[in-house]
Amino acid sequence: MNPKVDEYLRKAKKWQEEFKKLRMIILDCGLTEEFKWGKPCYTFQKSNVVIIQGFKEFCALLFCKGALLNDPKCLLKQFGWQAARRIPYTNVREIVEMEPILKAYIHEAKDKAGLEVKFKKDPEPIPEEFQNKLDEIPALKTAFDALTPGRQRAYILYFSGAKQSKTRESRVEKCMQQILNGKGLND
Repeated sequence: MNPKVDEYLRKAKKWQEEFKKLRMIILDCGLTEEFKWGKPCYTFQKSNVVIIQGFKEFCALLFCKGALLNDPKCLLKQFGWQAARRIPYTNVREIVEMEPILKAYIHEAKDKAGLEVKFKKDPEPIPEEFQNKLDEIPALKTAFDALTPGRQRAYILYFSGAKQSKTRESRVEKCMQQILNGKGLND
């Protein structure tokens, strides 16, 4: 166990019990505990496997190469990075109930730690509603182009995820200031 992770858990204002449970499950799977990017990170043979994350509305277990995993339970959520997937949680009970399934996912991720993810060459198409705003507002286009590819993709996936044009327009309006401020969808 890494003392930096102990300190991180002690100082966590939210999700403390969830983090502790995820930590025990992960360590039980034989991964090495490290502290990277200000988060508990678990590796196998120097390859990143999973990272514990905390957000306002949920905490999550991020699988660094989640795109390679089988997901028969459809638990892995894509969020902008091509390779990574995460499983969100809102309480410790969910984690306890999913422990056997979670361990199976972690073991598979550990087995695939040395593999490479093939990235898509062509990014997702920009939804028409967002493209119209980019054409209308040059500052928005400049700000969007300045974002990292992962942040750009997260916005595009979020906007595209809405089935109705009206909802896509609403999402674009809601996110415009955040894009202009140089922030990602989840920043």
